[in-house]
Amino acid sequence: MGIFSKIFGTKDQKEIKKIEPIVDKIMALDEEYSALTDEQLKNKTDEFKNRLKNGESLDDILPEAFATVREASYRVLGLKQYRVQLIGGIILHQGRIAEMRTGEGKTLVATLPAYLNALEGKGVHVVTVNDYLASRDRDWMGKVYNFLGLSVGCIVYGLTNSERRENYNADITYGTNNQFGFDYLRDNMVVYKRDMVQRELNFAIVDEVDSILIDEARTPLIISGEGDKSTDLYSKANSFTKMLTTRKLDPSEDKVDPFEREIKVETVDVIIDEKRKTASLTENGTVKAEKFFDLENLSDPENMEIAHHINQALKANFAMALDIDYVVKDGEVLIVDEFTGRIMQGRRYSDGLHQAIEAKEGVDVRSEQRTLATITFQNYFRMYNKLSGMTGTAKTEEDEFSEIYKMDVVEIPTNKPILRQDLDDVVYVNEEAKFKAIVEEIERVHKTGQPILVGTISIEKSELISQMLKRKGIKHEVLNAKQHQREAEIVAQAGRYGSVTIATNMAGRGTDIVLGGNSDSKAKLEMKKQGYIDEVLEKVDSFEETDDKDILAAREVYNKLRDKLKEETDENAEKVKNVGGLYILGTERHESRRIDNQLRGRSGRQGDPGVSKFYISLEDDLMRLFGGERVQRIMETRSIDPDEAIEAKILTGAIERAQKKVEANNFATRKHVLEYDDVMNLQRNVIYKERRAVLDGENMKENIIGMIKELIFAAVDSFCNSENPEEWEMSGLFNYLNSIYLEKGQIVIDNISSFNKEKLKSYLLSKTNELYDKKEEEIGEEMMREIERIVILQSVDSEWMDHIDQMDQLRQGIGLRSYGQENPVRAYEKEGFDMFEEMNHTIIEKTIKLLFSVQKPEKMERKKQFRETSASAGGAAPDGESRTIVKGKKIGRNDPCPCGSGKKYKKCCGKDL
Repeated sequence: MGIFSKIFGTKDQKEIKKIEPIVDKIMALDEEYSALTDEQLKNKTDEFKNRLKNGESLDDILPEAFATVREASYRVLGLKQYRVQLIGGIILHQGRIAEMRTGEGKTLVATLPAYLNALEGKGVHVVTVNDYLASRDRDWMGKVYNFLGLSVGCIVYGLTNSERRENYNADITYGTNNQFGFDYLRDNMVVYKRDMVQRELNFAIVDEVDSILIDEARTPLIISGEGDKSTDLYSKANSFTKMLTTRKLDPSEDKVDPFEREIKVETVDVIIDEKRKTASLTENGTVKAEKFFDLENLSDPENMEIAHHINQALKANFAMALDIDYVVKDGEVLIVDEFTGRIMQGRRYSDGLHQAIEAKEGVDVRSEQRTLATITFQNYFRMYNKLSGMTGTAKTEEDEFSEIYKMDVVEIPTNKPILRQDLDDVVYVNEEAKFKAIVEEIERVHKTGQPILVGTISIEKSELISQMLKRKGIKHEVLNAKQHQREAEIVAQAGRYGSVTIATNMAGRGTDIVLGGNSDSKAKLEMKKQGYIDEVLEKVDSFEETDDKDILAAREVYNKLRDKLKEETDENAEKVKNVGGLYILGTERHESRRIDNQLRGRSGRQGDPGVSKFYISLEDDLMRLFGGERVQRIMETRSIDPDEAIEAKILTGAIERAQKKVEANNFATRKHVLEYDDVMNLQRNVIYKERRAVLDGENMKENIIGMIKELIFAAVDSFCNSENPEEWEMSGLFNYLNSIYLEKGQIVIDNISSFNKEKLKSYLLSKTNELYDKKEEEIGEEMMREIERIVILQSVDSEWMDHIDQMDQLRQGIGLRSYGQENPVRAYEKEGFDMFEEMNHTIIEKTIKLLFSVQKPEKMERKKQFRETSASAGGAAPDGESRTIVKGKKIGRNDPCPCGSGKKYKKCCGKDL
């Protein structure tokens, strides 16, 4: 803290000082609200709703509403929010981010702004990182809301449409970021309004906000349909990749101009860039590819698909690692979340990467998916009228929260002072010495009885340490993506005296480690041994009322067991405190300082003692790739005894600089994703607005007349571009109109010389509208309005989904424009706009053609154009870095078509690419 901060206070302290008077008002109501009967307290909800209807604002009633929730929480849960929790609740209500340390009760904090904002009747979404936490928090905090007369819903995987709608219509709805985002996309794919499930996006409180809005924001949400392409090319590309020679890019080469780097003579086939997790063909590799696939030039447009499959095979084989990025289980490739270490069930990498990994691992290659709808988390959450979040670690990303989401971060003080000791890092020259020292430290600490949580970055490292501990005879538990089923049980007992727990990243685990262990969890474990099934155990401590005799009997057993074990647990907790609390041992620094802080934050909760310490080697990926010249010099000085720790202070600055460098790279990647999706977002909003008008049952005749006008005017401009009517291509004009909606002889012009262009447009429009009115007479006005809606939906949906594919293809190659001193995003925006205009014209043509050709209107019905087969959040980021170095000139979309037609390539042979 600087001298000025000490004198004038930090930004956070100033913000909290502004809030303190509101907190004083809430606390002053404590005695009055404690004296209310249950009925009087419940009646406060109706009172607040009436006051809002009569013109008061949410801020006006905030102190009383918070005091109401505070008292209700105490009566229902036996918990009453502390002053610091009230501060956190106010920050959330203001649409900001509350940074609160682990164990400070964020779940309880959310009840305050959720209740207050739900009083408006517009709905509140509480967003969690997984279904388990959404269900747990709904059951736990839902009792408070129900006590006060508000309804609570929960959106989890497996619900029907009607169940989702019912849960979204609740006053407060818990759910995951994925479920909320996918439901938004699906709502914009339905063909009847009654099938929509979400209401207006009003107010969201995002738990673990950094995990959801930062970590997961690098990959868009994607809803896919089954593609019809063969998977053979993935296997062939994988076989080709296995033949190639490689070299890894040295970190020092980063300072060399990339263009210069790539044109230098290479003796290998592939360059691997570990920093960016990319792999690229050299000229040698390109020659081999052309020979292997029997191609004249890999860069020719007709070879685009092969080039794409090669790129994905390169990435799968040289940039994606088994047991780090993914695992293989029961013949299936499963993605591992790099931030939490969890398996991401149901998700697949998009753009063919998942198929490339399947080919690499020798499992069945599933057919490629076609993108039906997509959106980034950034653009989804920015649609909420008000957005707030809470986490234990957000300060390191405050600039990103401010720039992308317009939210600032306020650090909330802890309820009790933090007693945890954060020791200096211990640094070794190589990994072997580091792991040897880690096991020796675990052995030393374990003898004292102090519980240890060992944090690792990958499954591979967690299993390596596990094997070393087994050789030492040290009993321990391992928590990684391969043992995720026992997660809650393992975490619950990680604070017991003498326990050793090895875990991959602890971000978003959502379970506090209680010193002495968790008596509730242990009671359930004992019941499981007695034969109680999971379905019963899930309900024994829920707040739901039930007449089920089995559940009631199980609750009785559970309560007796828990009470019996509580005394033992309390004694265990005292023993743990006496030996120093939970010991956090980090085996490697993560790329993000937040993840390190989240690991540290598992110890020292609510004034408990604790210790944290990180062990690092100069061979760790972070230090090797991002450590800089000073670290390189130390690594080259092999005179240092590898078994001796290097003084950490020498490297402290280098470690932090390396992490900041990676964080900056990741921010740039996320910002890049958003820049591309912003282009799509403008187009998506236009399409979704058009669809919503149809679903709302609006009269679309005026839109149809507008389409007819646009089609006729564009056709006349195209075929009649001379000042002399005698030179107009009238046969071409009528052939075109005949192909869209006219029948021969329906409109005849005898004396074209008496027309000018405007008169011709007016005449054709008038005659066409007459024909349309005649069509309406035949069908009937009411039926015609519905057919218009059916046809617009059908045309828009089929063309929009084709357009998404084409925009994807445009984006894949657009990064190379930077080598021609052209901004790829601006090029994507410009060409994407041209493609969008082309799509709109195609929609108009298709709509008019279908409407004029209706023969059996009674058989027409609304139906989806494509069937959804999967929903995922794992697209490859469009960073422009993953590329194939190829020979020959690439044909631009606006270049003349090489077939000689005289048209632009995008309107001729490249139209379907």
